[in-house]
Amino acid sequence: MDIAGLQAFVTIADSGSFSLAAERLHLTQPAVSKRLAALEGELDTRLFDRLGRAVRLTEAGGVLLPRALRILAELDDTGRALRNLSGAVAGPLVLATSHHIGLHRLPPVLRTFSSRYPQVRLDMRFMDSELAGAAVLRGEVDLAVITLPPRVEPPLEALPLWPDPLAAVASPAHPLAERTTVAPERLSRYPAILPGEATFTRQLIEEGLARLGVTPLVAFSTNYLETIKMMVAVGLGWSVLPRTMRDGELLELNVDGLRLERTLGMMRHTGRTLSNAARAILATLRG
Repeated sequence: MDIAGLQAFVTIADSGSFSLAAERLHLTQPAVSKRLAALEGELDTRLFDRLGRAVRLTEAGGVLLPRALRILAELDDTGRALRNLSGAVAGPLVLATSHHIGLHRLPPVLRTFSSRYPQVRLDMRFMDSELAGAAVLRGEVDLAVITLPPRVEPPLEALPLWPDPLAAVASPAHPLAERTTVAPERLSRYPAILPGEATFTRQLIEEGLARLGVTPLVAFSTNYLETIKMMVAVGLGWSVLPRTMRDGELLELNVDGLRLERTLGMMRHTGRTLSNAARAILATLRG
């Protein structure tokens, strides 16, 4: 089975478009169509239905897709294992991370790594932690440095790196900031600005507040913690943010009984061979 045809097939299926697949593969659209046509001819079956500009997997395409992904992953893993034999720390390294970790945790790590291993071509992809974990599972990135979920199921593996205590915060001018200690029930009286509902951090915050009998009145939600910080600083609500983000614009609220901490760390796929570059950045992260 032609590998180039399988790569074209998988890329079309993922992007839902011949033109987007051509961009990702750095080919012309006719070249992508030719590769797919050759694969369909070899298999003697149609793999996509063309619906205007959109494409949709046929039943045969749906059967082939998971198998094609496994074949390509095996080939990729084999290539990595063979390259590792040289001992050289070089080549591509695809690393996913959240914007917050990229801003507040990774700069010194990346500075050290790039100076030690200048032959590594680092491809940084910024995305929500939840999406980054899924990208590791699909084999789209080598490693992810993210907010770790409460539970990690095989074949994924988590390596905790940094404890990240969280704190309730507000503007110094906010009514909640008037008292030395804040009773939990007072939080429900004022608008809250929290991370998005689907995030691990939001789940952790809501579970912690629920233990105190607090249901937050959520006025806004966003996955960008820097945006939440700005909105809190101008007085639009209170929030729960990493303690590392406190500054003169934010006041930590001493909420009776509220103790929250998330864990930041590395996630990898145990079924994939780590490249020498991936092993090197893992060692750099561990310090």
